[in-house]
Amino acid sequence: MQSRNRLFDDFVKVMNGAAGTIAGMTREAQIAVQDRAREWIGGLDLVSREEFEAVKAMAVAAREENEALKARLDALEGKPPKAATKPAAKKARSRPAA
Repeated sequence: MQSRNRLFDDFVKVMNGAAGTIAGMTREAQIAVQDRAREWIGGLDLVSREEFEAVKAMAVAAREENEALKARLDALEGKPPKAATKPAAKKARSRPAA
């Protein structure tokens, strides 16, 4: 639907052009921020979840192997096997009243 007012038509064209320009500037700003964030995060020396889980599994396997070797060594030396217990908690000292 076109109007007969030329001034109004020109104003609408200018506004449409401005909206397109603003949308383009917004896209460029988003891309720039994303690039900066990728650069910043890339320099943090983080590990992926897969790498973390692999190292965690290796640590568990090493701990189990260590315990098995310790039990074997104790058996060879003739020591009774130790039960896995937590160290006793320290008792709180009561101070005499001054």
